[in-house]
Amino acid sequence: MPEKNIQKEYFNPGVTVDIAIFTIEDGALKMLVVNRAHEPFKGAPALPGGFIHEGETSRDTALRVLADKAGVSGVYVEQLFTFDALDRDPRGQIMSVAYFALVPRDQIHIHTEAATENPSLITISALPKLAFDHQSIASYALKRVQDKIQYTNIAYSLLPKSFSLSQLQSVYETVLGKKLDKRNFRKKFLQLDLIRATKKKSSGGRQRPALLYKFMKTMPSELRRFF
Repeated sequence: MPEKNIQKEYFNPGVTVDIAIFTIEDGALKMLVVNRAHEPFKGAPALPGGFIHEGETSRDTALRVLADKAGVSGVYVEQLFTFDALDRDPRGQIMSVAYFALVPRDQIHIHTEAATENPSLITISALPKLAFDHQSIASYALKRVQDKIQYTNIAYSLLPKSFSLSQLQSVYETVLGKKLDKRNFRKKFLQLDLIRATKKKSSGGRQRPALLYKFMKTMPSELRRFF
């Protein structure tokens, strides 16, 4: 009995990847947004993304989009959720495997041109209405990051290799959107044994030089929730 053609036997929906790219700039949490070059929603702001190419996994696609739109590689990337509402894309049944990435600002290299859909960094609180269901993806990603920063060490992915305790606290406050008590923050964080002091101090600026620290490991790991 001849084998059935699987492609004819089963429906194959389109599959895209969309990625919420977070960074901190000028004390604000920002997300990378592009202006769509093609219909549907031509010219509208959207999260960077694209269709999965033959031979790619969804993660491969996410890494390709990161390189194309933000000029980065080797940063923290995590799969977020699969968005598959039947009416999410006017072109038909197309699902999106969403990811988020956390990137230090100095590693982002934006090439503003038509080929890259003119990416720009937008403060989270000022995000415009996004195409497709990207507003939902952005909100879901923000909630995930705010949760994860409280029970993992992912703050390292938004900091330089060496940083002051003030810079560390600023990352937490910026992501969580609230002020934290300085004394309690430092006491609780130092008890986690995630960072160690270096022999260096900050230089420049009007403030006194501050002792610099570094994470003892820059691999994602879980810890007890401490906020």
